[in-house]
Amino acid sequence: MTYVKRLSETRALWLSFSATILITLAFQLIARQFELVLLDTLTDPDEVRSAIAAMTGKQRELHALVTATLDVAYPAAYGALFIGSAFRFFPSWGFVLSIPAMVCIPVDLTEGVVQVLALVGDTDWVSAKTILTPLKQVLFLTGLLITMAGWVKWLK
Repeated sequence: MTYVKRLSETRALWLSFSATILITLAFQLIARQFELVLLDTLTDPDEVRSAIAAMTGKQRELHALVTATLDVAYPAAYGALFIGSAFRFFPSWGFVLSIPAMVCIPVDLTEGVVQVLALVGDTDWVSAKTILTPLKQVLFLTGLLITMAGWVKWLK
C-alpha cells in the first residue's frame, strides 16, 4: 500500500504523466521516421502477419527493439499514472478504480512478447492478439477515462 500512496503523490503523478506523454510522442516519431506500422494497433492475425511480411529486416529489428524497450516502459508509465490518479482523486474507490490499469499492464506486456516473437520469427502466437489487443485497448481507455475524471475533479 505504501507504493500506491507514493504513486498518488503530486510529484509521482506529474512524473508518470510526463513519461506517458513523452513515450507516446516517441512512438509516433519513430513510426513516422522509419515508416513503421505499429503492431499494437492491429488485432487481426492475418493483418499482423502481412504487416510484418511487408517490413524490411531493419524495420522488423527496429520494431522489435521499440517493443522490447518503449513498449515495456509505456505500461509502467501509464499504469503508474492511472493507478496513482485513481487513489489520489477517488480515495474511497481507488483500489476498485485502479483494477483496469492493474490488469492492463500484464495484458500489454504479454501482447508485446507475442509481437517480439513474431517480429524475430521465433514463434507465431499472433492469434492471441485477437483477444489481447482489444482487451488492452478497453482496459487502457477505461483507465484513461477514470484518470481524466479524476483530473477534472481536481481542477474543479
